[in-house]
Amino acid sequence: MFTRALVSQLVERLNEPRKFIQIVIGPRQTGKTTAVVQAIEKIKCPQHFVSADDPNIISAEWLRNEWMQARILAKAEETILVIDEIQKVGDWSSVVKMLWDEDTRLRISLKVILTGSSSLLLQKGLSESLMGRFEILYSPHWSYAECKEAFNYSLEDFLFFGGYPGAAVLIKDEIRWARYIGTSIVEPTISQDILLMEEVRKPALLRSLFMLGSIYSAQELSYTKMLGQLQDAGNTTTLAHYLDLLGKANMLTGLQNYSGSQIRIRKSAPRLMVYDTALMTYADGANRRRLLDSPTDKGRLVESAVGAYLLARSKEEGFEVFWWRERNHEVDFVISKGNRLTAIEVKSGRVKNTGGGMVFKKLYPEALALIVGSTNLGLEDFLLGKKQLFL
Repeated sequence: MFTRALVSQLVERLNEPRKFIQIVIGPRQTGKTTAVVQAIEKIKCPQHFVSADDPNIISAEWLRNEWMQARILAKAEETILVIDEIQKVGDWSSVVKMLWDEDTRLRISLKVILTGSSSLLLQKGLSESLMGRFEILYSPHWSYAECKEAFNYSLEDFLFFGGYPGAAVLIKDEIRWARYIGTSIVEPTISQDILLMEEVRKPALLRSLFMLGSIYSAQELSYTKMLGQLQDAGNTTTLAHYLDLLGKANMLTGLQNYSGSQIRIRKSAPRLMVYDTALMTYADGANRRRLLDSPTDKGRLVESAVGAYLLARSKEEGFEVFWWRERNHEVDFVISKGNRLTAIEVKSGRVKNTGGGMVFKKLYPEALALIVGSTNLGLEDFLLGKKQLFL
């Protein structure tokens, strides 16, 4: 069975002395639970694994009872407690804080792993009660390197079908594949990870925004233009809030125009970007084959794959992702980490204004410039991680 790097990270941390709660977070259907199971199988100690996926049994009292069961095991020797989909337990963070602090005070040798389906988990729990008590491990969408090794994907397979491992067995049946993406990923993410955790007054608008934004991935689209294409769209503030929620759920985000000024960054129109190209392909419906057949549309697919790759790495490596445009000059992606800056242009076959990288380099001479799809840096090599992103 294929194992991700996440498994080794977990094993390494579980072998350390008890210090932090380990929290594995990431989009639905990216293998969080599988990675945790693979990791704890490598540790020789008692384990108590429970899932909060059943809404009929979960409660704060249920969480306390399961924790007490693990404590019984920990009386004899060091024990691992795993709670899957923790965000579904009401007031979970307060309960976990109380029990974890009790374990610390009483020197109970219980190590804890929590998993959650989106970074909305961070907003709702970690920042409220557990500051200083946890570490985050990310389970992003699968990379091209992982899909190539695990499923023998070609580059075109990855561009079109994206990085959801559960869907890999369905790619020979495109209709069945699309049904899986919709029913197992898109709808549960919206209806459970977003609508049940945030106040959304217009759920239909949120869904429509996701579909529109995914279809327009790799394109700049102002909120005013979005209003013109969505029914019952409310106002730009509502759209910006919903796009923010979709971003926190690892589905769709709006990249802002890099300027070196946070004020200008906030005011710019977003360049829409999916977190995985499968979402773009799914949203295009019956017309999705044009994403491979049309040079212009395939160009957007390629740029979206590069953008999704950067977004996945940004969470783990702590950098920010932007794009840049100044008058007629543009750069597809600008990534920033501290005082390090990299401008990335993508030669995708899509007709665009050229020379943006040279203009950007004049404005920011300290920046590294990369051209993905050039003779020196092919798209496949870039997506395989063969090029450093920063100097």
